[in-house]
Amino acid sequence: MEHSETGSASSNSDSSGSICTESSVVFYCNSNSIQIGRDTPPHPLVDKLKRVNSVQAAAGNSRPLGKCTPELLMQRLRRKRTLVRQRLQEELGEIMEHFQRNTKLAESSKRLKSQIWSSVVTILLVKAKDLPLADDGSKLTDIHIKFRLGNEKYKSKSSWTERWLEQFDLHLFDEDQNLELSLWNRNALYGKANIDLSVFQRETTHGIWRAFEDCQGEVFLMLTISGTTALETITDLKAYKEDPREMKIMRDRYRWHRCFQNLRDVGHLTVKVFGATGLAAADIGGKSDPFCVLELGNARLQTQTEYKTLTPTWNKIFTFNVKDITQVLEITVYDEDRDHRVEFLGKLIIPLLRIKNGVKRWYTLKDKNLCVRAKGLSPQICLEMTVIWNDVRAICQILQPKEEKLIQQEAKFKRQLFLRNVNRLKVVIMYILDSARYVQSCFEWESPLRSAIAFALWILACVYGNLATVPLVLLLIIIKCVCTA
Repeated sequence: MEHSETGSASSNSDSSGSICTESSVVFYCNSNSIQIGRDTPPHPLVDKLKRVNSVQAAAGNSRPLGKCTPELLMQRLRRKRTLVRQRLQEELGEIMEHFQRNTKLAESSKRLKSQIWSSVVTILLVKAKDLPLADDGSKLTDIHIKFRLGNEKYKSKSSWTERWLEQFDLHLFDEDQNLELSLWNRNALYGKANIDLSVFQRETTHGIWRAFEDCQGEVFLMLTISGTTALETITDLKAYKEDPREMKIMRDRYRWHRCFQNLRDVGHLTVKVFGATGLAAADIGGKSDPFCVLELGNARLQTQTEYKTLTPTWNKIFTFNVKDITQVLEITVYDEDRDHRVEFLGKLIIPLLRIKNGVKRWYTLKDKNLCVRAKGLSPQICLEMTVIWNDVRAICQILQPKEEKLIQQEAKFKRQLFLRNVNRLKVVIMYILDSARYVQSCFEWESPLRSAIAFALWILACVYGNLATVPLVLLLIIIKCVCTA
């Protein structure tokens, strides 16, 4: 069958001008030709192309594309194979580069995650004094302070009173413990100051006056380094062992015969924070990242953050210097979010005078207003507290003005309270309008007896009246309102 078709093709080649030998077959088409050797087994596509070329040759509208030998076919196949191989190598190179890039990113991310912060630095920016003047001799009106610790940067609000009362939380890494401060007025830099955090005792609130290097002036900060994540620290309960000798020294310091040695040192408070349970889920996955904050006056300490749990175990111990025995210990549990944002989970307030020493118990967490239980499955926190104080020092300190709490929570707008106050104001206005109508009716003689009495009282008030009778008139109006109500 193949020889007959070849013979027919060769007989038609004289009229079309094509050349065909026994070692090659040439098909006529308007596209690329396909060359098949004589020893190549037949293929349905080859037969179809042969028939198409026969029709085109008979019609006289096709031209030969040339003679293709097996050697030329193999060269073209090698060339195509080389091109395909190059393209595959290029694509594989891009894929490998992509994976290598992602691997580097993963390694760098893993490296960053491994560098976990060791503590939380809480800075309370209070005030400044003796700051420089502007170029024209006037007082600086747009003062703000910038903080930098490692890669974290913060900027305070602008103030012209040199008083801010702003709080900032920065993460402290072991390799970078230099806190940088800079004084700015609008876009002009006036001075800088540095604070070495490695010299400060952990889990203690420090009041610091720091002078600027490039200009005059000082700034006052309340600085606390707490929330330590490392084990075997001074606040870790697992590594803590109570020393009876230290407890004896502590109790002797507040004996009655030493009451006049240091009147400001009223007492000592120790708080053990074990853990919490039943917290509300603040994250999308049904978990939270809780940490606990303890505040006594202006002293503020906090635990480390326990991630992805509703039953955190902190196992921390904190100590406070008591300056006023009438103070209250505020314990608040927050959920840590990104960008240093926190979400409220529960709160607890314990007066120092109601603490039972050495009793470990669970306390119920309440909402922000301390009215009802906080959200969650009966959220509770486990604490153990001990307070030691001197009675005489406490009495002497009560007679002194209370310490001002520098950081206060911003009051939020409450719609129910607003509506309640509006209703009270409406009631007062209605009382005033009713009293005015009543007085006006006395002068219109709607009731002759009442108008006559009012006229006589008016004459007596004009003759004998003075400012001392005004409260009496107001008292009569109030009695009238009460009677009518």
